Amino acid sequence: MPNIIPTAEPFFLPGNRTGILLVHGFTGAPKEMRWMGEYLNRELGFTCLGARLTGHATRPKDMIRSRWTDWTASVEDGYHLLRGATDSVYLVGLSMGGALSLLMSTRLDVKGAVVMSTPYEIPDEYPAWQIRLFSYFKAYIPKNKGEPGSGWFDKEAYKGHISYPLNPIRSAAELKILLEKMRAALPKVDAPVCLIHSKDDAYVLPENMEKIYAGLTNIKDKTKFYVAGSGHVVTRDAARLQVFEIARNFIQRIEGQIES
Repeated sequence: MPNIIPTAEPFFLPGNRTGILLVHGFTGAPKEMRWMGEYLNRELGFTCLGARLTGHATRPKDMIRSRWTDWTASVEDGYHLLRGATDSVYLVGLSMGGALSLLMSTRLDVKGAVVMSTPYEIPDEYPAWQIRLFSYFKAYIPKNKGEPGSGWFDKEAYKGHISYPLNPIRSAAELKILLEKMRAALPKVDAPVCLIHSKDDAYVLPENMEKIYAGLTNIKDKTKFYVAGSGHVVTRDAARLQVFEIARNFIQRIEGQIES
């Protein structure tokens, strides 16, 4: 049985009765959410749980065996673990973790969701079944055309970043299905949502946030924020403190409405 990559383990930071479930992205690890969890725990005393999605933070072949329903189950497991120690839960997700947060907010009793760098769709015309078929002939594809870390502004932070170096093609088919489920769920979202995206994200373009925002048709409490000087992983790149503050202010505001 494979071991979790050192420093990429799930984490639990005990605090008050407000729970924050932090969900990492596609091929990523809980580590990319840890600084944000530590900030929310330290600044506001929130109880924070960084979940590990099935097949992540071990070895790529584990991810290939995972399905999109395994990833939703990981979020559901994390929610119930956190709910046992708190009175309310917020979902906070990065990239695919944001898509999971939006989808699962329609299936779980959550007070709100913070959604960062999240794709609305995969920019290709191939259906999931064709991607799945292609994966039998080729297992992995490069993440981008540039050098590793070229999209990062904080190069020191990138050195400690952990994710699989390639995208498993079979998993890309699962991501495509997940995003289809997310798009169908957007009109059903009724919890407050805060969307955050970097203008300099070359991996998931900022226009994705606008499409998600437009799809949230049945909630009045939806906000969107752009940051600059950060790549895709806004929770670890140079603009991370601004991202943390936006999330903190959003959750504080919702908590204030609940208390009043």
